[in-house]
Amino acid sequence: MKKKVVLAFSGGLDTSFCCIHLVEDRNLEVHSVIVNTGGFSAEELAEIEKRAYALGVVSHAVVDETKSYYEGCIKYLIFGNVLKNA
Repeated sequence: MKKKVVLAFSGGLDTSFCCIHLVEDRNLEVHSVIVNTGGFSAEELAEIEKRAYALGVVSHAVVDETKSYYEGCIKYLIFGNVLKNA
């Protein structure tokens, strides 16, 4: 039985390389996860999932934290009138 590992997967070059290394070189069962804080469209998330499976993951999950990220962070930036690069 293969050991299991969870990989925080963005779909970019670095995490794609990590996925290949874990699957092919380390012979691990890889389960990928991405946390959406509101920065991805549905199409982007679907493409990331497709890429994860193409790289050999056993399962892929999207954790939607959009509301909690807004409630715990973004709304305070808005209420405080915090401007980016200002």
